[in-house]
Amino acid sequence: MTVWLVVLVVGLATVCFKAAGPVLLGRRRLPDALSGVVALLAPVLLAALVVTQTVGGDNELVLDARLAGVGAAAVAIAARAPLPAIVVLAAATTALVRLLA
Repeated sequence: MTVWLVVLVVGLATVCFKAAGPVLLGRRRLPDALSGVVALLAPVLLAALVVTQTVGGDNELVLDARLAGVGAAAVAIAARAPLPAIVVLAAATTALVRLLA
C-alpha cells in the first residue's frame, strides 16, 4: 500500500511540476538565453541516462560489452544509419562481445 501511495504522490507532483511552466508563463515568450537552455535539456538528460546505464555499477565504473554496443551505435549514428539498423547493430555488437569474452 505504501508503494502505491508513493507512486501516486510522485505522479501528482510530476504533473504539477510539468503544468507549472505553462500556467505560470501563459502566453509570454521565454528569453532567448533560457530558450536555448531548455532546448538542450532533453539531449543532455538522454546522454546522461545512456552513460549512466552503460558504465554505471554499484558505486563503481563498469566497462563491459555494453560499452562496445554503445560505441557501435555511435558509429552508426555518425554514418546516418536508420534507427532500426542502429538498434540491431548495437545489440549484435554487445552480444558478440559477450560471446567472445
